[in-house]
Amino acid sequence: MDLAGASAIVTGGAGGFGAATVRRLVEKGVRVVIADTAEERGKLLADSLGGNARYVHTDVTDEDSVKAALTAASEFGPLRVAVVVHGGPVAAARIVNRQGEPYPVETFRRTQEIFLTGTFTVLSRAAAVMAKNEPLDSGQRGVVITTASIAGYEGQVGQSDYSAAKGGVIGMNLTAARDLAPLGIRVMCIAPGTFFTPAYGLEEAEAEARFGSLVPNPKRMGRADEYARLAVHIAENDYLNGEVIRIDGALRFNLK
Repeated sequence: MDLAGASAIVTGGAGGFGAATVRRLVEKGVRVVIADTAEERGKLLADSLGGNARYVHTDVTDEDSVKAALTAASEFGPLRVAVVVHGGPVAAARIVNRQGEPYPVETFRRTQEIFLTGTFTVLSRAAAVMAKNEPLDSGQRGVVITTASIAGYEGQVGQSDYSAAKGGVIGMNLTAARDLAPLGIRVMCIAPGTFFTPAYGLEEAEAEARFGSLVPNPKRMGRADEYARLAVHIAENDYLNGEVIRIDGALRFNLK
């Protein structure tokens, strides 16, 4: 898909994956809405990219907030690309702890709301905007790229809420691609492994020592720009549709 003159929205656009993706899209001539709740980082990123990016405060759990961000993106030009890569809090706790106490159902529900329902809200509302685009010569109107995790396949201890949400994103992918195919809208999903981002809350050397050595090859954590380059390739390659791509250096979260 030719990205020249197009607009895009990146939810979580001020974060590690998101900011790298915003930069790569701008390099391709796309004008991007940075949709995030991190106002300071989002505005700094937008300012660094001149008039090619705009920060819009966006809460993916609020449909009206998502719609406002999509409207802002459409003011830049036809919306051709939506990258759904926002983060959020997770339980990081066993379903029942050693004292026999379950963690609150509300915690589980909130994680699904952010990662699964939020993804569906952005995907569906972005697709509705793309459906109004004039098709390109290829017949394409746009692409939505969602973000899962290898935890959606092999969740670790304490990740039941996150694994369930990301597994839902994986399960939704092919159905969404088939639903939107008549409109010329593709849907793809990226499932990252252990990537070094600010979400770890660790210095890079410490994070690498703990997690990088577990990756078969290359023996290091992923870099946010590697996610971003894959996202841009997906956007440009019309024959990528309905698939989940693991980007994880062959890492598998297997208990020993």
